Parts: sequence; C-alpha cells; structure tokens
Amino acid sequence: MSSSTPDPADPVFRLHVGGKMAVASTVPLTSREDLSLAYTPGVARVCEAIAADPALADTYTWVSHTVAVVTDGSAVLGLGNIGPRAALPVMEGKAVLFKQFAGVDAVPVCLDTQDVDEIVATVKALAPSFGGINLEDISAPRCFEVERRLDEALDIPVFHDDQHGTAIVVLAALRNAATLLNRKLGDLRVAVSGAGAAGVAVTKMLIAGGVDPAGVVVCDSRGIIGRHRELTGTKAELAELTNAEGRQGDITEALRGADVLIGVSGGQIPEAAVAGMAPGGIVFALANPTPEVHPEVAARHVAVVATGRSDYPNQINNVLAFPGVFRGALDAGATRITDSMKVAAADAIANVVAESLTADAIVPSPLDPRVAPAVAEAVAEAARRDGVARR
Repeated sequence: MSSSTPDPADPVFRLHVGGKMAVASTVPLTSREDLSLAYTPGVARVCEAIAADPALADTYTWVSHTVAVVTDGSAVLGLGNIGPRAALPVMEGKAVLFKQFAGVDAVPVCLDTQDVDEIVATVKALAPSFGGINLEDISAPRCFEVERRLDEALDIPVFHDDQHGTAIVVLAALRNAATLLNRKLGDLRVAVSGAGAAGVAVTKMLIAGGVDPAGVVVCDSRGIIGRHRELTGTKAELAELTNAEGRQGDITEALRGADVLIGVSGGQIPEAAVAGMAPGGIVFALANPTPEVHPEVAARHVAVVATGRSDYPNQINNVLAFPGVFRGALDAGATRITDSMKVAAADAIANVVAESLTADAIVPSPLDPRVAPAVAEAVAEAARRDGVARR
C-alpha cells in the first residue's frame, strides 16, 4: 500500500480523522441570561461601540490573539504545488502549533487561487477578522509580491514564515555556532545554496544580524549570483548586495574557502565541495527530508552541523520562531513586523541555550517551553522601540 493511501490502522491517518482542531467557546451558554449577553440583544451594544471606535475590536473580539494561516497550496512542505485542499492538513498543524506554544488562536485559510492579485484582494477583505496574517507555503517569486503588497496595505503584522521563520532560526543558530567556535559573525564567509523564498530571506537576515554582505555568496540552480548575470527581481537585489569578489561558477566555487554553508535549495552538494571549505566550518543543510549534504558526511569536514530534521542534532525548526513572533507582535499591538523585531527574535532563541552550548546543541529543542515566551517578550520590546506598537 502506498504511504499516501489512507489506512485506518496507520497512526498518522488515525490522528487526522476529523481534522486536528475545532472551535471552542470561551463563555458559558447555559441560561437565557448567558444568551442575551453573548448574543442578542447584548452583543448589539458591543457592535455599536466598535462601530464608533474600531480600535475597540482589539479588546472586545478575538483579533488580539488570532491570526489567519493563509496558503495557496503552491509550495507545501517538500510536496510542491499540491493545491489548497491537500495543504489543509499542514495549515491545521500550523494552527495547532500556534496554540500549543504561544496561546495564539489560528485559522487555516486555504485559497483556491494562485493569482497574486486575487490572493492579495482576498486576504485584505478577510483581514478585519484577524490580528495578524501568517503566509504559508506560497511559492517564490510570487510570495515576495504577496507579502510586500499585504504589508503595505494592512495595519496588522504580515509574516511569510517560509521566509522569515527559517531566517530567524538560522541567524540564532549561526550566532551560537560562531560563539562556540570563538568566531565573529562579521568575519564569516558564507555560501547560501538556494535563492528561493528561504534563501533570499536567510541572506537578508544574516546581513541584518551582522554578517558582512561582502563575504556572502548566493547560488541558485544556475550557479553563483552576481553582477555578471542578467537578473531581475530579488535575484538582482542579491547580486547588488553580495558577492563583492565577483565570483563565478557553481556551488563548489562558492564553498571554496567558505566558513559557512547554508543549504536551503533541496539540491545535492558533493562532498568534495564541502571539503573545500575553510577548517572549522559550519554546515546548515536544511532541505527536508534529504539534506543537501548528509550530516555524517558534513561532519567529516566541519565543526558544527545542523539540519531541518528531528532525528539529528541541531534541528533548525520554524516552530522556534513563529509562535513567539506573533505572540509578541499581538501583545504589542504591532502594525507590522520589522527587521529589528526579527533580529530580536533570533537573539532571544540563541540566548535560551547560550550558557550550555555544544556542537550538538546550538539551538533549543522545538519543544523547549522557554522559547516562545522569550521570543514574544523580545519581539514586543523591539516593536515598541521601532514605533510600530499600539500598546
């Protein structure tokens, strides 16, 4: 039987019967008085108050603790463009993680369109029901445009987790790996394999966190990105921002003498290329389920290895970031999520295990209960410093 064929005896399918979430009331409904307060006629007074002062929705509705998890089903996990219905189990899972780790209520919204204009218009129309928008599993390059336009149009946080969640945790992990190896971020030479949503965001986040852009080289499927190539959009931006030496060639050339490899491409990288890195290097091979470099192979040549998998040490898992990021943004009433808020989140994640670093423990466990509260506090403080907080 295929692994994707429903099997009533399979614990995965058993767990998903009926879905992974439901709506629960937070108020009693056991008497006529309860009904009159929660619904008509009492609710009309609350509606009138909000009509007079829309900001009261934060106090008298669920928006202050609720986000929409929005996808078009175009880039779901490693499964690709499987569509909105097939994406729903993942979005339910995301919503459960929000609730479990940060007490944030989340609603899956799977859109039956992959048109940028339609996605933006639909999310804008839905926005009054939510305090934030978590974009999920939308393929590049459309995801950049969708996020940019929604961020400009809405006065609530918009966050594409495939980009920024990954980038935040990578920065946290690299900060701790550098500390462990007695290195400075600004001195590291970094090769990023992959120029999709995660690759672009990781590159920008590392630079925002202190990595020298002159020491960064980014590769896509055609090789090193630089001014020698005719590029548009985000890749053209990367060409201007990185590769100060004007390197040309493939990932092997990008890794020659590099201190760090960040793999977010899904493509395989030969061992010989990793062997060409500088001594005492760092490899984050984050493709799932098959890392760009097998961790045991990478460990032959570098000092610290991380993956996206749960069965190896140092799992770079977005759940370390997004619950706390939204909790902090919602607590502060943030109108958007700034770069400083993302860097603050990375610092908070890194600090959770800063006193107990080893080569096999540069990030906390995804189940560490200290992470989300620490991230939330740091993000809320950063929002207030940046002037985007309403409380």
